[in-house]
Amino acid sequence: MLARKEFQYITSDMNRFDRLWQTDPPRAYADWQAREAAGADRRPFSARSIVQHEAMFERFRRHLFAVNETLATFGSDHIEAFWRTPEAGGYSAATRMRYMKLLDRLCRHLVAIGVREGNPAEKLVRDGRWPQDDPLPIFLPEDADSRLQAHVQPHAGDNLPTLRSRAIVAFFFGTGVTVAEGRSAQVADLHPAAAPPYLRVPAHGARDTRTVHLDAFAVPILSAWIELRASLPYSGELLFSLQPSGIPIAEMSLGRIVRAALAMIDFEADDMSPRVLRNTFCRRQLLAGRSSEDVSKQLGLVSSRTCDRIAATIE
Repeated sequence: MLARKEFQYITSDMNRFDRLWQTDPPRAYADWQAREAAGADRRPFSARSIVQHEAMFERFRRHLFAVNETLATFGSDHIEAFWRTPEAGGYSAATRMRYMKLLDRLCRHLVAIGVREGNPAEKLVRDGRWPQDDPLPIFLPEDADSRLQAHVQPHAGDNLPTLRSRAIVAFFFGTGVTVAEGRSAQVADLHPAAAPPYLRVPAHGARDTRTVHLDAFAVPILSAWIELRASLPYSGELLFSLQPSGIPIAEMSLGRIVRAALAMIDFEADDMSPRVLRNTFCRRQLLAGRSSEDVSKQLGLVSSRTCDRIAATIE
């Protein structure tokens, strides 16, 4: 049996970790991963997997925050709603399964320490299946690609919201960055007047700092946006934010902006999220003769698997 003092220490630590899940979830998750989390074979996760898991957890936690839910209260309906967000809307079946297994591990732990009463991910994981084949990536065919490039050019008489929306679409379409990278991009990261024009994407998660060369069609609208933004009372250094507070634009709002632009050029698909722009950027680089390995590095990907799948769509 444990001595009374030893039992008190263990109980004190458990109470401290319980409180940490409520007051600082990202720190609690990182601490749990470092101390206890393991895969199905009970082997600890690799350092790269831990970084990826923490990024996945943070995306889901931001979703809960946006809908006024917590780690203690969310249900299976909130997991299903997560798939309909702009960032997660284009996730493959395999990525969704990885998320569900992560949430299943997390909820089992939270139940064990008394933070939750049930595990809403358990049935979803049990009913889910790893896909035998990944679905074909959705992208704009070349004619639709050209129409969207023309759509995002600056037009005389554009008001502030219209110019900003064109610039946002051109930014994702001309750089291939993720939604998270676009939301955190700063004015100082973008250099449309350089030769060649480029965007600096700072290191984050498992991705190193990288330089992305802007496609030429995106330069006029992004230059116009930077010039207009400099004349407005914006706070902070974000490239795109709410005026004048400087608060990042919500992922849902970015998704609506992209869907509206795609509707304007008469493009319709099951996925109308910024992921379509990222896939199209990737395909455009491959069509220009760049290798899957080079394009993967530009997209910040660890492997060339995604680019290889998109390359397979090119005759």
